[in-house]
This record gives sequence, structure tokens and C-alpha cells, in this order.
Amino acid sequence: MEPWFKPVADHALLVCFSDTHSDASHAMVLALDKALAETSPAGMIETVPALVNLLVSFDVSLTDHDRVEAHVRELLKDVTADKIAGQTRHVQVCYEAPYSPDLDKVAKAVGLSPEAVITAHLAGQYDVLMYGFSPGYAYLSGIPEEIRIPRKPTPVRDVPAGSVIIAGPQCLVTTLTMPTGWSIIGRSPTRILKSESERPFLFDVGDQVTFERIDLATFERAQKEADND
Repeated sequence: MEPWFKPVADHALLVCFSDTHSDASHAMVLALDKALAETSPAGMIETVPALVNLLVSFDVSLTDHDRVEAHVRELLKDVTADKIAGQTRHVQVCYEAPYSPDLDKVAKAVGLSPEAVITAHLAGQYDVLMYGFSPGYAYLSGIPEEIRIPRKPTPVRDVPAGSVIIAGPQCLVTTLTMPTGWSIIGRSPTRILKSESERPFLFDVGDQVTFERIDLATFERAQKEADND
């Protein structure tokens, strides 16, 4: 897969593998990210993997776009788009009212019972694709076909942190109170955004996520414990 390169200001280089998301293009993003972590060019500060591209930021006093591009091109001679297995992360979710305000609407839209929607959601194979939009917002692929629905025409304000939301093929656990046009099917007490400076997010891009169903009493108990941490 032949990439193309875009300078970003004077301090970063965007390595692009495709115009549209695919498993192959994302696998190349993760493989290059791993290769750069193992063999970094002089002056590299960090990499930011996304769906189809990878941003490489660097110290302009130590290197430039051309030298970083040359380093990436050399690495890519030995990089293959094999799926890189990340860690499996477990996220609890309560699908009971009042924490699942859109569950019945989703069920009606896809022609299933609410229980069948929950079963399908739990059966999804979720991969962490990227972070974006807001701190800790990890976009997960893997929503089963039978419960894929589009975004709402109008976003809803003040959606609480911990909301488990879906739209199209993706799922997300919110980390802040903010608006969203995605459908809210549950609430999780699992902290995705943490207070650790060295590791602020629960997930790494490339990790797998498994959702675990909990009842209302378990959720409220776990939420209280998380709030007291």
C-alpha cells in the first residue's frame, strides 16, 4: 500500500494510506506506528494514529519534513499490514433505565426487541480505531450489522460522561458531559479518561474492547466507588 505525505505546518508530517477507511489501511497505520515507536527518526516527538493516516510530529530544531519522510519510507520497506493484536480491555455497561434513553428507539428502528439489541451489542468485536473529538474519546469499530443506525438529525445536549453510544458501525464511551447525535443505549462506570499523567487513557489504539453487562444495582455501586477514587 503506497502512502502519500502531507506537511502539517513546520512541525509535523501526515502519512496517508487511503481516502476511505478499511481494515487494510488501518492495519498499515498501526504497523507504521509500531515501527516508529521501535525505530524513531531523530527529533520525533510523538505519533498520532487515526483511521487512514498517521501524524508524526517533530522538533524543528532537530529535523524537517524531508528527513522524517525519508525515514518513514525506509521503514515502510519492511512494514506489512498484518493485524497487530493489542490488549483486551473490559468495560462494564448497564442497559437499564434511566441510563439507556435510546434503547427502545434503536430496537424499533432495526426491528428487534430491546433485549436482542443488547445481545447484539455485547456480541460485537470491538477494536480501538483512534482517539479524537474530545479527551479520551476512543472510537471503536465492531457494531454488528443488525443494530447499525445513523446519527440523529439533531444532537442532544448534556449527555453524561460514561454514556455508551452507537452510530453506524462505531461505538464510543463518553468521557465528558457534552452533546451528541449518537444513540445512547447504556451507561458505564468504567473510567476511560484517567488522572494518570503517564497513561491518561484506558485504551491504546489497536486494543480490543469487550463489554460486560451489569445490572442497575451493580452499576450504582461501581459508580460510587469510581467517584470516590
